[in-house]
Amino acid sequence: MRNMPVKTDMREMKTEQLMHRGALMIKSDATLTEAIKKMHAARVSSLVVEPRCKGDAYGIITRRDMVGRAFADGPQRLNFSETKVYELMTKPLVTISPGLKVKYAARLMHREGVRRLPVFDGDKIVGILSNTDLFRVLCLEPKSRK
Repeated sequence: MRNMPVKTDMREMKTEQLMHRGALMIKSDATLTEAIKKMHAARVSSLVVEPRCKGDAYGIITRRDMVGRAFADGPQRLNFSETKVYELMTKPLVTISPGLKVKYAARLMHREGVRRLPVFDGDKIVGILSNTDLFRVLCLEPKSRK
């Protein structure tokens, strides 16, 4: 959380007040093994996947995506050293702007069934808001649960 005002209703806060600044990126043609190593080294649970070419959309690859496929049976199981990120990533991204109120971001996460919302300012990624960020602010503001 970044510079969160003490007496602000959390629902009225802006995304930019809670989001993690920046985002770790990976090329779409990287292998899943490379993605795992990058995520582990940086201690993150997702990577934003760069567009493959001009006009293409960004994607996202998450720890959940990979764990589910690593322990799958038969043909659902992937060879992580051969499988490319673009074969498993989610695309296109559900994104938000830094000025969006947190209450709308939370509703969007719930409606779309996602745990992370990359934050774009125009065409530039500036951060990621996660359900963990939202949970942390809930822990700081117990009156909001009344």
